Amino acid sequence: MSVILRPWGRDDAGALRDAAAGATDLAAQFGGADLSSAEAAAGFIARALVFDEKARNWAVVENGVAVGNAAATAIEFRHGTAWMSYWLAPAARGKGYATRALLSLCDWAFGAGLHRLELGHRVNNPASCRVATAAGFRAEGIEREKLRYGAERFDVETHARLAGDPSPTGSPLAMAPRA
Repeated sequence: MSVILRPWGRDDAGALRDAAAGATDLAAQFGGADLSSAEAAAGFIARALVFDEKARNWAVVENGVAVGNAAATAIEFRHGTAWMSYWLAPAARGKGYATRALLSLCDWAFGAGLHRLELGHRVNNPASCRVATAAGFRAEGIEREKLRYGAERFDVETHARLAGDPSPTGSPLAMAPRA
């Protein structure tokens, strides 16, 4: 099975639409965007899954099909920081892809000169916590009622990994260059 990271492209619109349709728990990742058609998903890719100096969104690609996203956003070279995030379609979960993708992003970020990588997950999402911990991110605390999805608010556990922290064992995913 071939699994890599690469920047998103318009050709991934159908896979993004299918991922959004197949998992109601991903709706928060898409900020309420309409992803019901390939055209709408292509627009979302162009607007939100960008690949530039401030945000690097990589598609997690299994056998040629985008099945998730791993991102470094709010990239700030002055202070050497970035915000990390990840999501997977249900069929891609439980295979270690999120951890391997996060390891790859850490390698990229530290190699690019960043020093502190941060992420947060809802406290009711233990799978995301396991990914963060396996990728070497240490828990730093709880931010009470930080996120709101609909009328419900969620506490968030924040994690960080520093360039000098020990590297966890694991096999990062290969990163394909931007076309």
